[in-house]
Amino acid sequence: MFQAYESTRNSNLKSSASIAVLKGIADDGGLYVMRNLESIKINIEKLKDMSYKEMAETILKEMLDDFSKDKIKECVDKAYTGKFSTDEIAPVAKVGDNYITELFHGPTSAFKDVALSILPHLMTASYGMNNISNEVIILTATSGDTGKAALEGFKNVDGIKIAVFYPEGGVSEVQKTQMVTQEGNNTYVCAIRGNFDDAQTGVKKMFTNESLICELKKNNKIFSSANSINIGRLVPQIVYYFYSYMKLVERGSIKMMDKVNFSVPTGNFGNILAGFYAKMLGLPVNKLICGSNENNVLYDFIKTGIYDRNRKFYKTISPSMDILVSSNLERLLYYMSGKNNEEVKSLMELLSTEGRYEVSDKIKKEIKDYFYAECVFESDTEKTIKETFENYGYLLDTHTAVAYKALEDYKKETKDKTVSVIMSTASPYKFSGSVYESLYGKSDKDEFEIMEELFKKTGVSIPNNLRGLKNKKVIHTAVCEKGEMEDFVKKIAE
Repeated sequence: MFQAYESTRNSNLKSSASIAVLKGIADDGGLYVMRNLESIKINIEKLKDMSYKEMAETILKEMLDDFSKDKIKECVDKAYTGKFSTDEIAPVAKVGDNYITELFHGPTSAFKDVALSILPHLMTASYGMNNISNEVIILTATSGDTGKAALEGFKNVDGIKIAVFYPEGGVSEVQKTQMVTQEGNNTYVCAIRGNFDDAQTGVKKMFTNESLICELKKNNKIFSSANSINIGRLVPQIVYYFYSYMKLVERGSIKMMDKVNFSVPTGNFGNILAGFYAKMLGLPVNKLICGSNENNVLYDFIKTGIYDRNRKFYKTISPSMDILVSSNLERLLYYMSGKNNEEVKSLMELLSTEGRYEVSDKIKKEIKDYFYAECVFESDTEKTIKETFENYGYLLDTHTAVAYKALEDYKKETKDKTVSVIMSTASPYKFSGSVYESLYGKSDKDEFEIMEELFKKTGVSIPNNLRGLKNKKVIHTAVCEKGEMEDFVKKIAE
């Protein structure tokens, strides 16, 4: 079987796409990357007039080497038929001089739905393709949106259990309620006393804990991931970059092969990395603008080439970006270093032992050719939400507002007139308390009452999946220390 993927840290650890989807992470802790990515080129002309689903089939077939065309079509149909509130899946709205790709029309009102609606089907297909009979235990760390989207995607899927860890007090009230009320005979949720980085580190440690893995194998069980470290999560995100571009061509905003900018609210670096992949595959991207909040480790890295997580952690109104260790950056380093696995491995070892590393001058330059970084503080995020609603009647969530302001700052600094698209994060109603406060000042009501108040004042519809959330029964109440995550997983595996 053709093995198109390898570990970022060891070129000898090769894998087919289906095995990479099943495993989630390579045996050495590296992430799976496609070695010959730059040799694949999507013919953009052929994407003209395609629906979202047709475009997904075309792009996924190029990236998932051992999946048949029919198998991919089956996965795409199951993922995107009747699950989203619009057949477009990712409609593009014009807001002022900018465009916003709305990625919040899925079952949990977050951009993660686009990839997590298809991942369970890719995983189930991978099972059959490789004649694997093991039960899969999905381990997922979430800063808010991945958790619910993954739980919803995997609920009641035969042969799979899913455990989600989220930082106690580190997600919005709506995000927490979405997770702790999750139904399904195979879903498990646990709050950890720590932040998202603690949750993500705990999950990664379990993936490389040989004694735990051996114990599971004896019981016919294996681990996988629903985070964007899994290529089955990352690859479907490439599609909406191409789709956004074709929508701009369709409405006459750009001509075919004109370059565009994409501004992306960035935490774990997965969403913006999908934009980088799209550029590698032939999409005419001018700049990828990385919007950070106060946890501005990526802003500093893109500006200086120094990645340093040894800094204060801030809890902000854009919690899905409250991250100091951006896992997917490892994939970017692999390509920017000329696929130098040893160099990537040594940088990741430095990050693990010292919490910081500095890349070579060559990599610094390469990164600046592709990316531009902006840091947006909370006061500016709130101001952007208010001004965008007052000027255009468009309601932004607290993450999309970061990308909106980042783009505005970029345009002021560079005088770049290139047509630009902002990738949205979620429905504003997932963060209704912060959005309401940005518009009207603080309210002493709870987040669900504020949701109704926000609807009355703005007229922007509340997604159906959020409207009845308050009255749902709490099912998951587990809380653990960050060192007890393994015990929680062992109980699930029994």
